[in-house]
Amino acid sequence: MPWTSKDAERHTHKATTEELQALWAKVANECLDRTGDEGRAVREANAVVARQSGS
Repeated sequence: MPWTSKDAERHTHKATTEELQALWAKVANECLDRTGDEGRAVREANAVVARQSGS
């Protein structure tokens, strides 16, 4: 089941805006499609959001 922007709140506190939450979901779903690894997808999405948020 693909992640939604609402799921970002459970996985990272850095996705503070709707845009960052949508970005998190997009990156996580793309990585999951590419690798099939949920843990890696969450880690990659968290890293992208952290870079975008400036933290």
